[in-house]
Amino acid sequence: MFCMKSITRLLTSALLAFGIATEVRAAELLMFEEDWCHWCERWDDEIGVIYNKTDEGRSAPLRRIDIHGTFPAEVTLVSRPQYTPTFILIEDGRELGRIEGYPGEDFFWGLLGRLLDRLPEEDTSAAPVVN
Repeated sequence: MFCMKSITRLLTSALLAFGIATEVRAAELLMFEEDWCHWCERWDDEIGVIYNKTDEGRSAPLRRIDIHGTFPAEVTLVSRPQYTPTFILIEDGRELGRIEGYPGEDFFWGLLGRLLDRLPEEDTSAAPVVN
C-alpha cells in the first residue's frame, strides 16, 4: 500500500522526468559493495530482487557504488565506508544515516525503516512548481 509520502515523491519524479517540475527532493539509498562479497550476494538474493518494487525502494531508490571506486562528488558522507555492504541513506546529497553490513532480511527492513523515518516530512500543501 502506498503512503502519501511515496505518492508525492512518485508524482514529483514523474513531473520532473517530463520537464514540468522544477524542484525535487531526492532521497537515495547508496549500497557500497565489492566483488566477491558474500553478504552483498546474500542481500541481492533476499532483498535486491524485490527492493525496487517496495515502498522503501520507491522512497529511496538504490544506487550501487563499488567501495574501491570513485565516490560520487555530489554526495557528502560522514565518513568513508569500510565494510561491504554498507547502505547509506542520503537526501539532497547529504548522509542521513547508514547500515553497516547485512544483518539478514528481517533486521534489514527494520533498520531501513528507522533510517527512512529520518527523512524530513514534505509539505503536501504546496503542489510542485509547474512551468
